[in-house]
Amino acid sequence: MILTNKGGISFFQFPNLARFSDVWHGIFTRKNGHSKKPYRSLNTSYSNGDDSRNVKLNRQVISKFIDNNELTFARQVHGTKVLVFTKENFHLKKTNSENLPEGDAMITDIRNRFLVVQVADCQSVFLYDPNRQVVANVHSGWRGSINNIIDRTIRVMAMEFGSSPENIIAGISPSLGPCCAEFVNYKKEIPQNFWEYKDDLNRFDFWAISCKQLCDSGVLEENIFSSKMCTRCNTDLFFSYRGEGTTGRFAAVIGLK
Repeated sequence: MILTNKGGISFFQFPNLARFSDVWHGIFTRKNGHSKKPYRSLNTSYSNGDDSRNVKLNRQVISKFIDNNELTFARQVHGTKVLVFTKENFHLKKTNSENLPEGDAMITDIRNRFLVVQVADCQSVFLYDPNRQVVANVHSGWRGSINNIIDRTIRVMAMEFGSSPENIIAGISPSLGPCCAEFVNYKKEIPQNFWEYKDDLNRFDFWAISCKQLCDSGVLEENIFSSKMCTRCNTDLFFSYRGEGTTGRFAAVIGLK
């Protein structure tokens, strides 16, 4: 991935998405924010116990970084609901931070509306269709993975915007890697068809699962870039629920310019 530090703010970008001039994306690190331990410091979540004043300041940091364009959030619940924001319906779904629409994937064709997924071990999966000028941001934890929220999102892109999967460019964010994704109770939690992605220590490779789901949905393998950066192994850069327990959430952001 491409690491950039601009004005003291650090973020990563996918090389396959960075070559397109009409879309902006970034995986922000946990650095250069206002929150105190254990949320230090660029925590964007109101729901984990952090001081709401600091969270507001942190979100302003990100908004200013993208020229004060509006950040769009959802109430993430580890489900499979896909929210679609268009020019016609956006005003109906625009809510304050305490009354967000519930969903774990967002799609839009609106320019200068940036979709934000908040993560601390789960994946944010960026999807961009340069032909139809549509972007999506998918929150995919292990529950989202086993219910294939990625495929659901691509199907909605096709249905609502006419996207063809072979045109989609995808990026998989830093998240819990196969080095750390141990599931002691996997027989109860994870369906058997996913067990092939498990090693002898009951650690699952959700990066490989997401790549397979993208390909099965019609996305070309050469259009997929996986960061392969483990959040638990890199708590200096990212928040990790598995590694820290009480912690913040870093922002994964994508939008059309």
